[in-house]
Amino acid sequence: MTTLAERLSAIDDGIADAARRAGRAREEITLIAVTKFHPASLVQDLYDLGVRHVGENRQQELSAKSAALSALPDLRWHFIGQAQTKKASAIRRSAEVVHSVDRARLADALDRVAVDDTLLDVLLQVNLTEDPERGGVPPAELERLAEHVLSLPTLRLRGVMAVAPLDEDPAQAFARVYEYAVRLRALAPDATWISAGMTADYAEAVAAGATHLRIGSAITGPRPAQG
Repeated sequence: MTTLAERLSAIDDGIADAARRAGRAREEITLIAVTKFHPASLVQDLYDLGVRHVGENRQQELSAKSAALSALPDLRWHFIGQAQTKKASAIRRSAEVVHSVDRARLADALDRVAVDDTLLDVLLQVNLTEDPERGGVPPAELERLAEHVLSLPTLRLRGVMAVAPLDEDPAQAFARVYEYAVRLRALAPDATWISAGMTADYAEAVAAGATHLRIGSAITGPRPAQG
């Protein structure tokens, strides 16, 4: 059995190696540890090991863990799951970054619940499949959604996010994500983030220019059984 520290070190080494092979600096890439179903105590352990970016898929877990660990300085919470508009206020209270903005209605909801002048960093999730039920804006509508987000005063457009389809070579999928990122930067030059790559495909994502990796079980270990 490996320890949390050993698993984190192995992923850090893997990212550094992938960056080196891609001719990139490791410092260009942010590791987001995804702690779905794990307790807040594991996030505390990760923080003690130097992790400063944590991702959650569900609003309830995001709210509970961020509240439990609110005393930790410079810990940034990333919401990476599909967001319901009715939960926009709870998400905004707990997250510094939302990776999954895929429709104008959600962007409006996140903007509307702002309580001060603090900007919320957001990424546009792009659907890489032909399935409209999957999360993400269709690529053809990327610019229109971007223009809408840019019009909202409390949202800061940071870049794009995508999940590689299971039935496609991740290198090909992430090459398309990079093309969408280039399109977005034509409208928003500062939107340079590319959130792509998980446990099984982060090396391909790094090769395609990803700046943020969302890695869960390779760091945390198996998820606890859900009752």
